[in-house]
Amino acid sequence: KGHVFCKECILECLLAQKKDIQRKLAAHAAQQKQEKEEEEEKLMLQKARELDEFDQQNHGAMPQYSDKTHSKDKNGFHGANSVKATSYEEEALRTMKAFWLPLPLPKQPLKSYICPSCKVTLTNTLSLMALSSCGHVFCKKCGDKFMAVDKVCLVCNKGCKERNLIPLEKGGTGFAAHGDHLMATDFKHLGSGSGLGLVRPAAKT
Repeated sequence: KGHVFCKECILECLLAQKKDIQRKLAAHAAQQKQEKEEEEEKLMLQKARELDEFDQQNHGAMPQYSDKTHSKDKNGFHGANSVKATSYEEEALRTMKAFWLPLPLPKQPLKSYICPSCKVTLTNTLSLMALSSCGHVFCKKCGDKFMAVDKVCLVCNKGCKERNLIPLEKGGTGFAAHGDHLMATDFKHLGSGSGLGLVRPAAKT
């Protein structure tokens, strides 16, 4: 099965993924650098402690230690969850297009697509078929009626096989399920205040 997306959405998704990968790589490199610096500081403190112990055994002095290994730099980087790592998210939120807010309409005239055979308008609720050999799209009715029999594209007359006919998934609004395989899995009775509280399904005989 095939899924259709607009070119703008695909490019925006790829750009967001690229920025997210760059952010994660930068966070990983900074975290590795921080861990390396902490390890080097631990080694230096360990050597200083050993020297102090040696000096104490020979001169009887009591050394004072100030372990700075776990001290945090206020301006430093503390892993992928730090405030600096969220700058990319803040930039994305500023430029993100909110679907619930009105946006200016484009100046270009709106386009509508039709089936080249029956001239029916192609919408996201219509069953469609695409040809992988040439890329043309038809309604499923014309695809089953003509192309499956004649084995040629109705637009460019290019030969095609049964495997070239790809049924496209129906699009939806995202607020409700859809499709031919939709099946109810949960049944609930309405409350008594609606007047339908005593409604019961018909008994099977």
